[in-house]
Amino acid sequence: MADPTPTDLFGEPIKPRTERRGRKKYQKLESDQELVCLLVAASWSQARIARYIGCDEKTLRKYYSRELNEGADLIEGKALEVLLRKMKGGENRSVHKLLDVIDENRATDKAPEPKPEPKPGKKEQAEIDASDASQNSSWADDLAKAQRLN
Repeated sequence: MADPTPTDLFGEPIKPRTERRGRKKYQKLESDQELVCLLVAASWSQARIARYIGCDEKTLRKYYSRELNEGADLIEGKALEVLLRKMKGGENRSVHKLLDVIDENRATDKAPEPKPEPKPGKKEQAEIDASDASQNSSWADDLAKAQRLN
């Protein structure tokens, strides 16, 4: 009678595969999300953040795009929530700190300065220089003499 357990070429029983082959999929962790937000708020570069959490830059951008784009705002919002809770609890220093942060943000929310006029391009500058050359340079006399001779 044949044994119902399948075996390999060496007679060992074949075990079912428990894991997929190849590289394991990156696991996005909530603690890493908060860490990426904090590091973005601290002005770390994407390369530095990727090295710190142990992944590639492309992987960082793929899994943590929201944190990279909005991390500083998320951290500042959480910090303000903590200050608000402390303020409601009666801590006077928290009240003053919260008011200082609000005043700083009001100061930076003013209208930006207008941008200066853009410089003309190469062709535009050459046309400007050419029109000025006939009137304002020593060439003007030479051009006038040449026109009289013709």
